Formats: sequence, structure tokens, C-alpha cells
Amino acid sequence: MSQFTYTIKDELGIHARPAGLLAKLAKTFGDTVVTVTKGDKTAKASQLMKLMSLGVKKGDEVTIAADGPAADAAVAALKKFFEENL
Repeated sequence: MSQFTYTIKDELGIHARPAGLLAKLAKTFGDTVVTVTKGDKTAKASQLMKLMSLGVKKGDEVTIAADGPAADAAVAALKKFFEENL
């Protein structure tokens, strides 16, 4: 399992547009499960509605984890995504 922690900088947090892009990106890693955790709530990054239900706002700290055969590649790609979009 690979993971990283990120503090959201986007004024609107994880809202519809970046959440959709994030879910799409997470699905590209096949059998690797990608999760986003805020506090005590965790959602699969590939499940848009569950991701949105986390209610991530600006300033919130989230942990992104990947478990599976492409975990390292997934974490690298997601870290870049978060830095560029959130």
C-alpha cells in the first residue's frame, strides 16, 4: 500500500468537476483500489457520489491511499492530480 497526505487548496474543495476527473483517473488503475480519507470517513476514489459525500472543503487534510499491483503509479499520478487541480 502506498499513500500520501494532502491539504486542499481549491476554494470549493473537492466539488463536482475535480471529483469527476479524480474518479475517472482512479478507474484507470484497474485492480488497484484507490481511497480518499477525511477524518474517519473513507471513500473509493472511483465512486463519484461517495467521494462527494466526504464533503472535503478548502483547508481539509485528506489521505489518498492505493492498494494493488499499480499502487505506486496510482499514488504518483494522484499526487500530481491533487497538486494541479486541488
